[in-house]
Amino acid sequence: MVMAYSLWYSTSLISYEWRWNRVPQYFAYQAEVAQRAAEYGTVTEVAEDGDTAQVTLTAEGGEEQVLRVARDSVQVTRGDDISEGDVVGVTRHWTAGPLLWGLWTTLWISVVSGAFGLAIGLFTGLCRLSNNPTLRDLSTVYVELVRGTPLLVQIFIFYFFIGTVLNLSREFAGVAALALFTGAYVGEIVRAGVQSIARGQNEAARSLGLTAGQSMRHVILPQAFKRVLPPLAGQFISLVKDTSLVSVIAITELTKSGREAITTSFSTFEIWFCVAALYLVINLPLSQIASRLERRLGKSD
Repeated sequence: MVMAYSLWYSTSLISYEWRWNRVPQYFAYQAEVAQRAAEYGTVTEVAEDGDTAQVTLTAEGGEEQVLRVARDSVQVTRGDDISEGDVVGVTRHWTAGPLLWGLWTTLWISVVSGAFGLAIGLFTGLCRLSNNPTLRDLSTVYVELVRGTPLLVQIFIFYFFIGTVLNLSREFAGVAALALFTGAYVGEIVRAGVQSIARGQNEAARSLGLTAGQSMRHVILPQAFKRVLPPLAGQFISLVKDTSLVSVIAITELTKSGREAITTSFSTFEIWFCVAALYLVINLPLSQIASRLERRLGKSD
């Protein structure tokens, strides 16, 4: 109630007029496609059928062209002469608006970069624990470089420098920057999780004849996963929100779609509230799934 009152009071101070009726079209709207005459000819028949109309055009050579258009959009009558390219009417169909397209872009970028980030992080975390000094030092340099620089700067470097040299698309550059950024943090989460497992677990596995790799895969990592699940979930939730930064390289994700919608609707608060709600639609189920998985794994201890 306090938040609602604060919102109402702050908007009343600037005499803001709410226009929620403008918002639905940015989720879905009826697109119109013009239907045009293919050749010179005459309109020989206009037959109405419910909300549609069937228009028959007869060319000078006798060929017929039949167009089905919306009844209220018909711009010709029987007997009219038409030229090639003249608009006869339009067809309408429902299509996703910019906010839904932005939501889809945010989803696939989050999933792809999250999957690659998890793989990179797992490899990095294990390298950080390796006895090989080269792997350990290289992974340490990678983690420190990524964690020590802003994600926005990394996106610019990937797109304008690496992307230009290697001729990468903006989508590839954005996903790569997000994956490497996430991988550095996941690597530290994995390293901490593995180190939290008692050393005796590894020694017991080795005494049973398991190799170092088998011990890590079958004994250490399953136990570590239970402990790192909450921070991993938090990292992936942050990744979803971090996708808003790829808008700086002209990727039209959810935040950029919201800004574009504001420029045409002039409904600033309404659009931003919708954008925030869509981010919640993504993150709340992710948080719930992580919580349920954590409770389920906890019962198996």
